[in-house]
Parts: sequence; C-alpha cells; structure tokens
Amino acid sequence: MLKHLKKNTFQGFIIKASVLYGICYFLYEFIIKRYTKADQLFIREIINFCRWLIEQFGYKTFASRDVNDIQVFGIDGSNGVWIGGPCNGITLMFLFAIFVIAYPGNLKNKLWYIPLGIIIVHTINIIRIIALAFIAYYDYHYLDFNHTYTFTFLAYIAVFGLWMLWVNKFSTYQRIEK
Repeated sequence: MLKHLKKNTFQGFIIKASVLYGICYFLYEFIIKRYTKADQLFIREIINFCRWLIEQFGYKTFASRDVNDIQVFGIDGSNGVWIGGPCNGITLMFLFAIFVIAYPGNLKNKLWYIPLGIIIVHTINIIRIIALAFIAYYDYHYLDFNHTYTFTFLAYIAVFGLWMLWVNKFSTYQRIEK
C-alpha cells in the first residue's frame, strides 16, 4: 500500500492531509479551546491590533471582554462585530499549513513558506475583521452577507492560491509525461 501511495501523489496527499487535519481539529477543539485560554487570548490580540489600526484613521473603537467565548469589536456608533473561535483564522492557518506539509516538497522550502503563508492568512483575516467593522459602522444590513459569503470566499481563495503557488513553484513533485 505504501508503494502505491508514493506512486499516486494525489491519494497520498488526500490521506496525509485528512490525518493531519483530524489531528489538528482534535487538538484545537478538544484541548486548546477546552482547557486553555489561548483561543481567547489570540482573539484579544487580533482585536487590539484592529483597534489600533482603525484608531490611526481617527475613529474611536470599542471592544468587549470575553463573554461566552465571543468578543465584540467595533467602531463607536455601531453594533460592532462578534469575534469567536471560527473567526480568528486559526483553522485557515492550519488548513494552509496542512496542505503544504501533505504535498511533496523540500523541507527547507516548507520551513520558510509555511510561516510566510500563515502571516499572509493572518493579515487577510485582520483586513477582513476591519472591513466587517466598517461595514457594521456604515451599513449594518450588509454585514451578514459579507461575513458569510464575500469574506469567506476571499479567505478560502487566498489559501487555495497560496497552496497552488506551492504546488506550481516550490513542490518537488515531478509530473510524469505519458
């Protein structure tokens, strides 16, 4: 079976990615979120950075403290946006890293590409949260659509694009021409 997986890169990738995702999901959902405050501290740091950025443009902001694993952040005069575990971008960072780890490639390249990709995914998530805060401030009824569709689509496209860049530019997988 291992010989077959080495010959069939796609099947090997799917199996490796599935196992890694299962492990990460288990660790995150059942250990990190349940027994630590790491998730909430990460959300708090995201909020602090978003607040600082928005305040540089002269807006006053507000943020709530941890209430039932959800924190609220926004621009004064708005209802703000709720930020919970699914909104902190950790799952997308895991997904990106898993895609790169599971696909063939030079370890040296993976060691710089994964942190760079995680920084890019984190930056996109911060931009997403700031954009949602402005949408909540200027026209709240567009918030749900943009949160659910626009920014989810853009975030997953970014992760897919980073992975495709890995596959096409940095992967060691050689296509066999027939």
